[in-house]
Amino acid sequence: MKSAEPSHSEPGAFRLRQVPPVLRARDFHLYTQGGRRLVDLWQYGGAAVLGHTPRSVLRDFKNRAERGLFTPFPHPLENRFTQALSRLFPGASCRVYADDVSLRRALAIAGFVAAAAAPFPDPAVDTALPGVLSLWRPFLPEKKIEKEEKKEPPLLLVPVLPWALAPKAVVFTQNPDPKALGFPPSDFLAPVLLAGTIRAIQDLFLWPERGTGNFPRIRKAEGIWHHRGIYLHPRETVDEGAYTELFLRFLEGGFLLPPEQQDPLILPGYMSQGEEAKLAALLQAPIG
Repeated sequence: MKSAEPSHSEPGAFRLRQVPPVLRARDFHLYTQGGRRLVDLWQYGGAAVLGHTPRSVLRDFKNRAERGLFTPFPHPLENRFTQALSRLFPGASCRVYADDVSLRRALAIAGFVAAAAAPFPDPAVDTALPGVLSLWRPFLPEKKIEKEEKKEPPLLLVPVLPWALAPKAVVFTQNPDPKALGFPPSDFLAPVLLAGTIRAIQDLFLWPERGTGNFPRIRKAEGIWHHRGIYLHPRETVDEGAYTELFLRFLEGGFLLPPEQQDPLILPGYMSQGEEAKLAALLQAPIG
């Protein structure tokens, strides 16, 4: 089941176990035991879309950690977090939950039982999104449709930090009163997590070129891969065995694909010309 944070089926867990032990992650590269360097095209399901070591995020996290603010007490950063989200979604309101379990419990309490138990639609992969709930992907180009036909899902799930402990925010774009919808109050969150999350949201505005995905060689692979901004996914689904072969082929070439094939490949913030040429060649090869 696809959740608000990465989870793995048996084939997905097997694929991830084929990756040599990772000793260090820096920006968009992984450094493994044995000295290999991999370009990360998974980016922890998109949570690391700003890289694994966003410096300003780490600085704010460290500043709060040095004050011992690991316990989820009330803190002024709660209001600052709401204000940061309002920059992304003007006029919207939100609820924030500590983890995926708490999030899905809140959805069920509010009567969204089916949404709480199902994978969340992903706009980086799904061509038509409608309905009640959708993942929100940063740097995703807006789909061009007629204004009168435009329908935004009333709930948006926002991944914000490249850490497993990242909070889960539900943003209400059409109904500004979560309480009226039956959603329980937000969880208390540790200020160290809030500080990092706020900074990550702010950094989305400071790196607009991150969303360009300006790699001309990669564009040539659009016949096999569907390309939406920095997100790519195969135009045709293959069986698990074929995807495992694809995963291992990319791994051998120095690239980490998403362990689960329903997740999009995410282009890094930057690549060397050599890395781009190698990735373009891999993308143009048949998948199955």
